[in-house]
Amino acid sequence: MNTSLQIDQDIKAAMLAGDKPKVTILRGLKSALLYVAVAEGKRDQGLDEAKVIEVLGKEAKKRQDSADMYIKGGAEQQAQAELAEKLIIEAYLPQQLSDDQLAQIVDQVIAEQAATSSQQLGAVIGAVKHKTTGQADGGRIAALVKERLS
Repeated sequence: MNTSLQIDQDIKAAMLAGDKPKVTILRGLKSALLYVAVAEGKRDQGLDEAKVIEVLGKEAKKRQDSADMYIKGGAEQQAQAELAEKLIIEAYLPQQLSDDQLAQIVDQVIAEQAATSSQQLGAVIGAVKHKTTGQADGGRIAALVKERLS
């Protein structure tokens, strides 16, 4: 099922269940998706699944970044709230690749592109991101590629 449609159905279910925090989070996700669709001129036809996953990944990353900042500031309760939101968002994302699986893909892309130096870092990272669409965080990919190419 399309992730956007799943979010719509989950909003209805959360409303019927009286789960106001979840309704608020899911409406925020729907709003973020609509914002991107309008910005790309695709409001009527909607976003393709890959773009939906990309937007949801960015939203999850925002929550993680906010939680990290709250922890640094000593606001543990707000950090826990952000992490709870992140968990709800991650339910719509594909399962994350393990470190070993990601390493295999990175090694494969490096071999395909015959990359040998850090000058080819951007091309390798881009190719790995394309192959892993939403299954690995960009920071993990970049760190692993840097490690392999240095």
